[in-house]
Amino acid sequence: MVVTTIYVTRHAFRVSYTLNTATGEYHTNSPSPTNIPSDPPLAAYGVQQSHELALLLGKLDPPVDYLYSSPFYRCLQTLEPAVQNLGPGIRVRADNGIGEWYGIASFHHPSPATPALLKSLFPSSFDDTYQPSLIPPPAGETVAQLHDRVAVALAHIIASVDAENTARDTSILLCTHAATLIAVGRTLTGNMPDDPNVDDFLAPTAGITKFLRKQDSKLDVSKPSGHGTAKSIGVVDWRNGQGVAGGWTCVLNGNCDHLTGGAERSWRFSGEETLGDLASGQKLASAEAGKVLSPSG
Repeated sequence: MVVTTIYVTRHAFRVSYTLNTATGEYHTNSPSPTNIPSDPPLAAYGVQQSHELALLLGKLDPPVDYLYSSPFYRCLQTLEPAVQNLGPGIRVRADNGIGEWYGIASFHHPSPATPALLKSLFPSSFDDTYQPSLIPPPAGETVAQLHDRVAVALAHIIASVDAENTARDTSILLCTHAATLIAVGRTLTGNMPDDPNVDDFLAPTAGITKFLRKQDSKLDVSKPSGHGTAKSIGVVDWRNGQGVAGGWTCVLNGNCDHLTGGAERSWRFSGEETLGDLASGQKLASAEAGKVLSPSG
């Protein structure tokens, strides 16, 4: 059998941080457990949201069988209460392919913490045996490259779970970031708007979006083993209504009925994000696209 349902949530309300776009230096007044300034924890209000989300996740029909997350701390922290509600054996697989989106920059964006450190921070929930589908380019991505990167990651996540389960249909939950969540919706449904800035898929903190698979098709995509743009690691043909793995229908979009505060801090694209010197950033991104490095363990 195959994956028939995908749930997607954005991390809960986080602590803020700032970026000096000229130097690439990040700063926060609330130290992160990972000691990475751009990797903040949840704010107290976000912790409350994560517990309210966990109550919902424990009641979903069909139930969640697999948890996948961005490797950034706020996403893993958002899922921590849910792990306790979903029963024994549930572990979180951190995949950089559904990690944060950073625009093209003249410097390297920060990477998330190592799997070893994340295992020490989330000892009972973090699956340190899982290998991520890909590593995004450290010099950032265009909006189009983000979507193609997410399509590749989703193809491998879906195909791997399809291969693991032959006895019954299964459901996946993804915990990610606003831009990535929007890209997930577009690549699953195959609907890329002419204007990427439109509000098609909603991304409030700790909301829930649900997709149902259209058909039982499987993709034959070789597993990427490097980082760079989606072009350098493989491409999934998802546009023009095709969608990843046969296409999906969105039946719930950014719902927040489970949250006391309702929908908050939604986000949408507002053009490309270019940080630092544009020419230097494009040159660095081009150089990184040609590299092939093994994903961190």
